[in-house]
Amino acid sequence: MKRNVKLAVFTNVFLVLVLAAVCTVCFFPFGAMTAGKLSDRVYYSGNRDSNYVSLMFNVYGGEEYLPEILDVLDTCKVKATFFIGGSWADDHAGVLTEIKERGHELGNHGYFHKDQDKLSFEKNEEEIKVCGELVERLTGVTMNLFAPPSGAYSEQTVEAAESAGYKVIMWSKDTIDWRDHDQTLIYRRATNGTAGGDLILAHPTKETAAALSSILEYYADHGLEQVPVSVNISGVEKV
Repeated sequence: MKRNVKLAVFTNVFLVLVLAAVCTVCFFPFGAMTAGKLSDRVYYSGNRDSNYVSLMFNVYGGEEYLPEILDVLDTCKVKATFFIGGSWADDHAGVLTEIKERGHELGNHGYFHKDQDKLSFEKNEEEIKVCGELVERLTGVTMNLFAPPSGAYSEQTVEAAESAGYKVIMWSKDTIDWRDHDQTLIYRRATNGTAGGDLILAHPTKETAAALSSILEYYADHGLEQVPVSVNISGVEKV
């Protein structure tokens, strides 16, 4: 009899533990926990209590469209952030210098546009540091913002960026202008539902250059202020 009671108690305890484990997995899946902790260290938006928006241009090409983009930004009297690919900068030092001299913010976009979520800590660090050192040598600017190419990052990417003194920047809106060469579509994606704190991803394409003036006009008409990313994320705490 006592043996049966002990067995029943053991069985009940075992079932409680199994149930607890199942509930943990259901409500706190391990992947989500890991991703949540990692994403808490990455900026997907800026200050949501502000009227700031930030167009951010990832640059690995499109140098022929950058003069028009820079002219529009000057005409509208606003500054943007340009995330610079190191291999591009190596071949276009003059254009890079002009971006800096016009008062725009420079960010790091890695050297070879690799999928950095597939790289080791050391390779992530190399991609970031080589680009940073090159841009500093060419412009005198020490960058502190890093946008992972293709938005691909891992724990090793974030660790490498942070150890090198960078904040990791993603986006809240994507124009997908590198794929969809449609001026109207780019305008719509850059403006539809835009709110304070948005980080809006773009690239130097012909259609983006053509849409830029209308995009900035929309922001101004709707009480939104185009600012560099560092201004937008100021005051946003990350763990």
